[in-house]
This record gives sequence, C-alpha cells and structure tokens, in this order.
Amino acid sequence: MQFSPAVTCGLLLVASNVFMTFAWYAHLKNLSAKPWWIAVAVSWGIALFEYLLIVPANRIGFTQLSLGQLKIMQEAITLGVFVPFAILYMGQPVKLDYLWAGLCIMGAVYFIFRG
Repeated sequence: MQFSPAVTCGLLLVASNVFMTFAWYAHLKNLSAKPWWIAVAVSWGIALFEYLLIVPANRIGFTQLSLGQLKIMQEAITLGVFVPFAILYMGQPVKLDYLWAGLCIMGAVYFIFRG
C-alpha cells in the first residue's frame, strides 16, 4: 500500500512529534533531580530521532503541500501529541484550555488548507 505524500508526511510528523515531545518535556519528570546538562544530553539523543523523521517528512510533504500548510500541519499534530502526553505521561489535569487551543489550531488548518 502506498500513501500520498501528504499522508506519508503526516504519519512521519506524528512519529517525529512523539520523539520531540519526549525530548522537550519528559526530562521534567524523569531527570528533575539530575544536573541540567544530563537532561540536555539525553534530550539531544532523543531529538536525533525526531530530526531523522521530520526532515524526510518535510521533504516528502513539500512535494504536495505549501510551506504554510506544512507548518500548520506540524502545529496541529504537535498539539494532538502533546495533550495526551501531558495528561497521560506527565499527569497534568485535563483542561478546557486544551479544547480552545485545539479549536484555534483547527481554524488555522481550515484557513491554510481551504481552496
């Protein structure tokens, strides 16, 4: 089965965002007692996998999507990955603000992808 460039890009962006979210925020839970430079080194190691996915994602996506569409797609996916991470992994409370932020992002998606 072969996916369109936009779908392939989206799947790679979801995977890269999982790595990005862990690289940026998991150290707050897992390495809070360690020196900051250890958190940086671990985060850089995780972020390498993010970059190994996001660079091809953007190259593939750019064959079918505009630069603005790539960016808004990235932001929507980021929020879609971050909210479950914040609630399930970091133990943050569910907030209505997540819904409002999601609606704002969906508005951006609508405007950047409309005809």
